[in-house]
Amino acid sequence: MGQTRIPCLLMRGGTSKGAYFLADDLPVQPALRDQVLLAVMGSPDKRQIDGLGGGDSLTSKVAIIKPSARAEADVDYLFAQVLVEEARVDYGQNCGNILAAVGPFAIERGLVAVTGDVTPVRIFMENTGQIAVAHVPTPDGSVRYSGEARIDGVPGHAAPLIVEFEDVAGSSCGALLPTGNALDMFDGVYVTCIDNGMPVVLIRAQTLGCTGYESPEQLDADVDLKARLEVIRLQAGPRMNLGDVRQRNVPKMCLVAPAQAGGALSTRSFIPHRCHTSIGVFGAVSVAAACLIEDTVATGLASVGEGDVRRLSIEHPTGEFTVELRLKEGQLAGCGLMRTARLLFEGAVFVPQAVWSK
Repeated sequence: MGQTRIPCLLMRGGTSKGAYFLADDLPVQPALRDQVLLAVMGSPDKRQIDGLGGGDSLTSKVAIIKPSARAEADVDYLFAQVLVEEARVDYGQNCGNILAAVGPFAIERGLVAVTGDVTPVRIFMENTGQIAVAHVPTPDGSVRYSGEARIDGVPGHAAPLIVEFEDVAGSSCGALLPTGNALDMFDGVYVTCIDNGMPVVLIRAQTLGCTGYESPEQLDADVDLKARLEVIRLQAGPRMNLGDVRQRNVPKMCLVAPAQAGGALSTRSFIPHRCHTSIGVFGAVSVAAACLIEDTVATGLASVGEGDVRRLSIEHPTGEFTVELRLKEGQLAGCGLMRTARLLFEGAVFVPQAVWSK
């Protein structure tokens, strides 16, 4: 039996890598589309040996993009997290790293025309209903990927790409502080539940017997710690308006501690059961927001500076992630960040014909 050829771009967005598709090139029926995406990535299999995935959640991601019918957007972007060892595709969150390459993809595929040295691409994020604006470097009429910008978690340098957000607070949970509190207690532990683009539960590392500076490998090997985090996560989920989260990747869990390298805060985040080697884009935005809110678990730990524009360096195991938060009358009004992206491969991915008969 033959295979079906589907046009695809393989792109790095920030510290993630994914397959980028035009929506029209994938099945319309959601269940069939999920089967196709599982086959594309080679899931379920911890090595994903029979697909494009790299055996890691950071490289098992998909962006589905189409022209937008909305006046305020140029393209619609649906993010899909293809689980590595489960036959499941999760649409319950955004991915700000994969988002970083959506603007370049839209230009490469002719969905958006170049307008100058920098081309703004207005992106409607279908997962959460918010708008992001990617400012894509386009000198000489095409996307420029080379440059001098560097982000932790990616070797080398690339062209800087600025992504701005206006209204991501409560995008998944309905409110910046979805429980209505800056501080809650679950399983005898004080936590802060926050959603500024990504639902996150913050916990002071020391309250769980950690320093907050352990390596991801050390934390992944701590079975008791991970079990405790899951107990807390399952209690927090309903209170954050996320319902039963046993089969969901949100909320993310994040251990926080004082910064070690001059930043605002040190983090160890879980996605949700494996310690992240860095930190997700929207996860960093949510953590940064918690640093500016009174009486959270970050209060007293974080160095936040002053003024209506705050640049907070969120430290993680492989470096830092700088988030720019804009305040208006003391309230969060927007945020921005710098990412890089690169087109890795253009061609077609082959999906076994048997997928269509399942």
